[in-house]
Amino acid sequence: MKISEISVSYSNSKQKKLKVKNSKDSFKILLESWDKNIIEYQEEFKIILLNRANVVLGVYPMSKGGNSGTVVDAKLVFSVALKCNASSIIISHNHPSCNLTPSEGDKKITEKLKKAGQYLDISLLDHLIITKDNFFSFSDNGLM
Repeated sequence: MKISEISVSYSNSKQKKLKVKNSKDSFKILLESWDKNIIEYQEEFKIILLNRANVVLGVYPMSKGGNSGTVVDAKLVFSVALKCNASSIIISHNHPSCNLTPSEGDKKITEKLKKAGQYLDISLLDHLIITKDNFFSFSDNGLM
């Protein structure tokens, strides 16, 4: 019987390092990673991975869904964060409807990921809901 071997890898290019100082910085970084042609048609969930100095390690596209939702699996969110040795994360998703108001589901997944991160010493700094023109920050609005 042969046992499968698990491989973990991390790559860091020598590009200019971006630092997140506020939600506007996060929004700019996220918008660069989004396909503007489908941002109003298909919901996606992405993670910004940060080191201790809030320098961006990368943006990870976690899931794509339909026009009214996408699946977020906490185990997968934190498996990516752990593989990248991230100290903190910022989660995000778009609302194809262009309505920036968080749903109850948005609030529940934020709380769930915040709690899970505390066990792993990975801070959830913010949750952004974005459109091509604007964003809503859970942190800026006292929902963290």
